Amino acid sequence: MKIEPHIFNNIQIAEVTSDSIIINKNEDGLDLLGNLYYQGFDKIVLYEKDITPDFFDLKTGMAGEILQKFSTYRVRLAIVGDFSKYQSKSLNHFIYESNKSRNINFVASTTEALEIFAGE
Repeated sequence: MKIEPHIFNNIQIAEVTSDSIIINKNEDGLDLLGNLYYQGFDKIVLYEKDITPDFFDLKTGMAGEILQKFSTYRVRLAIVGDFSKYQSKSLNHFIYESNKSRNINFVASTTEALEIFAGE
């Protein structure tokens, strides 16, 4: 796992990349949150490819549990990916509602994620 820091207007943003899946289970999400928060990041960019597909199956409860932790600790998260491939109406609604808030965003590009965080 690699953490690339970005700083805009004194706002620290962590861009997390990996050659393998970072979040395989709920505990991985909490570990990532704690690790980055401890390092002073309260805004995180994560890639869809680095998250287990189970996360995007809302029946598992994984997305809800992990994203609730980010919201509780007021750590903003942007997940970058192509979400059009998911046919689940409930997931598409979940993404739509998440994007209306300022805490969790599902975006198409890293640039979009950074612009959202830097535009506070």
